[in-house]
Amino acid sequence: YTMQRPEGDRYLMTQSELESRIQVLLAGTVAEELIFEDISTGAQNDLERATDIARSMVMDYGMSRLGRVTFRESGRSPFLANGGDYPRERSHSEQTAREIDEEIHRILDESLERVRHILESRRKALVAIADCLMEDEVIDTEDLKRLIDANCPNPWIVPGTSTKRLPRGDAAATDASPEAGAAG
Repeated sequence: YTMQRPEGDRYLMTQSELESRIQVLLAGTVAEELIFEDISTGAQNDLERATDIARSMVMDYGMSRLGRVTFRESGRSPFLANGGDYPRERSHSEQTAREIDEEIHRILDESLERVRHILESRRKALVAIADCLMEDEVIDTEDLKRLIDANCPNPWIVPGTSTKRLPRGDAAATDASPEAGAAG
């Protein structure tokens, strides 16, 4: 179970912020894989939430290679003042549904690879954090920062930031530095 601190009431989120949230949610299962060489059922809720974010990025927000288009129908009539509900009908083909699924998988797979690289390169900090959690079960912000600073000689980048950004037309090529998108 991964708990993220709220940043106040947020109504808008950028693509990099959503990608960062996915990476945070996937970090637990990747850490299990790296440390125990196995995964458990403990990440089920995190996987579900990460998948939901990726699905919304593709279907609702136009944040994928499929373009700036929404694929999810609202279920509200545009002709009625109060919206009125009408039966939802899928407005895209089976081929588009497959492409949507492939995009969701691509987003999750790329996030898994970024997280894996970050955790492998910061393994010493990962082990120190795991040891602390085994002993105390909880880590506050100050202890977490102290553990990371003591075990990671390189500077870390705030989640959701990147050292470089490519033009919006090439969403797949936004892979900046290995540490971009996750604190290390």
